[in-house]
Amino acid sequence: MTVHVPVRPATTERQERPAAAHRPGARRPGPRQGSSPQAGERLRPLTRRQIEDRFAELGDLYAQTSGGGPRTWNAARGAFLRRLGADVRRPGFGLLIAETTVLTGCAYGYPVPGGDPRGVRGLEPYLPGSVLSVAASGRLFLVSGIVVPARVRRQHQDRAWNLARRLQTRLLAEHDAALGVTLVDRADGATVQALRSWGWRYAEGDTLQSSVLGRYGVLVLGG
Repeated sequence: MTVHVPVRPATTERQERPAAAHRPGARRPGPRQGSSPQAGERLRPLTRRQIEDRFAELGDLYAQTSGGGPRTWNAARGAFLRRLGADVRRPGFGLLIAETTVLTGCAYGYPVPGGDPRGVRGLEPYLPGSVLSVAASGRLFLVSGIVVPARVRRQHQDRAWNLARRLQTRLLAEHDAALGVTLVDRADGATVQALRSWGWRYAEGDTLQSSVLGRYGVLVLGG
């Protein structure tokens, strides 16, 4: 139930040139502006049949953004597809993709059954009372995956048009969720930092709490 945020991208990224020395009278360059969502990736949901048709492509996206060599890719790809295959069968499952001429990202998850979060991979022991009340209303949505290039984690994280922010916001809106929730390994600092930069917050207090039953903590979005 952790969100995939690649740390070492497999795709190469263009290196920035060093800044030129400032000359008297020369205009200093302004801050770099990222592209707007209208000029970037298009978001759209996939039906279950479309997910099946693009299963291999989704696996390739995960592997390519995971880093490492071919052997690492194969292992990561296989594990991802097994998890995705199990999630797709859950009631209410939804998956959004981002694409230009190629697939560039995705986010997916499913509603927590109203009043019975115990049915979601043992989620219930980790949820504080404030989140359980939302689950009882049937408007708690488990975001089980966000797959994006590393640049999305490093650049313009606070902008509404950041790709991860767009994916997670649209996913919750399409499922009329009052609150998004995800579990993260407390030792996975990179994932926690990325999610926090995209607007996720700790479910309780100012630190990531963990259950006595395991090492995971809860992050929430919205509400």
